[in-house]
Amino acid sequence: MGVVAKRSSMIFYSGNDDHFSHRVRIVLAEKGVAVDIVDVAEEQPPEELADLNPYNSVPTLLDRDLVLYESKVMMEYLDERFPHPPLLPVYPVARAQSRLWMHRIEREWCPMLEQIRTGGKKEADKARKELRESLIGISPIFEDMPYFMSEEFTLVDCCLAPILWRLPELNIELPEKQVKPLLGYMSRVFEREAFKASLNEREKEMRA
Repeated sequence: MGVVAKRSSMIFYSGNDDHFSHRVRIVLAEKGVAVDIVDVAEEQPPEELADLNPYNSVPTLLDRDLVLYESKVMMEYLDERFPHPPLLPVYPVARAQSRLWMHRIEREWCPMLEQIRTGGKKEADKARKELRESLIGISPIFEDMPYFMSEEFTLVDCCLAPILWRLPELNIELPEKQVKPLLGYMSRVFEREAFKASLNEREKEMRA
């Protein structure tokens, strides 16, 4: 998978319905990295995964003798290992701000997504309402910039896009009139060739 093939010797163990794995696949596709992707079903992880990753979890990235098993670490490693196109700003202050946005997505929105999927009805409905309201609240930031607080596509977008792609499956419908800037952002991201290339069969079915 990848828009432009580059020589590499990587194996990526990817959850077939895991937004953390999806964000790394977006980075791989944006960079055009040649990688063998192993789709992992949660109930049937391959035997070698436990030898590579002490948590026996996905995502897991194997690059020669290096094994990584935290998605943000993978994303930044790939951005440094394959510097073009860059997916973090050049200047330290802007890079720090991007990392902080990634942290906030992970701390605030990712738990809501998991609660919707795995929590009881009351907890899921509460998380669904909170996530919907949060997304409505951020819509205005896309009036001035095409991407998340940036003129360029970055790792922050790679973290946010898998969540937005899953909204129909999460039964979250956004009010079109209130979130036109956000919907425009979603269209820009979803139309990127690398984003399309990042989708596995399960994810394609989400918006079939």
